[in-house]
Amino acid sequence: MKVIVGLGNPGHTYHETRHNVGFMVVQALAARHRAEMTQRVVNPVDGRPAAVFGEYHEGTARVRLLMPLTMMNESGEALRAVQVATRDLLLVCDDVNLPLGTIRLRLQGGAGGHHGLHSCLEVLGTEEVPRLRIGVGPEKLPSDLHEFVLSRFLGTERPLIGQALEQAEQACEVWVKEGIEVAMNRCNRAQESA
Repeated sequence: MKVIVGLGNPGHTYHETRHNVGFMVVQALAARHRAEMTQRVVNPVDGRPAAVFGEYHEGTARVRLLMPLTMMNESGEALRAVQVATRDLLLVCDDVNLPLGTIRLRLQGGAGGHHGLHSCLEVLGTEEVPRLRIGVGPEKLPSDLHEFVLSRFLGTERPLIGQALEQAEQACEVWVKEGIEVAMNRCNRAQESA
């Protein structure tokens, strides 16, 4: 099984904010593959709902699309009930340190100041986890990053972020079908030539 985890904050308040681009990618993949996001994962520690997910098949492989029900900073809690090797896990999240519309796929690395990613890596006990980061950053970082990542995209930014989300969906699908190396080569090379 392959598991794609979109990071974000649950609830209408955070719908389509910069911090929720991970959710947006997973929701788009679910719509494309007709995967109903209606199944629940409970935290094995306390029994509380930890995530919602849907599944589809790619050939003989089962693909699970998962969105944590915790707030962003506790995203790792949703992974406590996911029984899969880290190489079969892909974390999708925003990155304020990448220019708006840029995507980067990496095999491993630190959290780079992203609290949701940090939570996931802490629960998994390793930094060797594939991750797809989607740039939401402005040319100059604002003084209040918290407020910025919880804001919605401006009308002028929507075409660029829309294109990035499509590229992120494609990168996820290549990762499922052909693996991380091929996906990294295609995704990162395409960004460099843009």
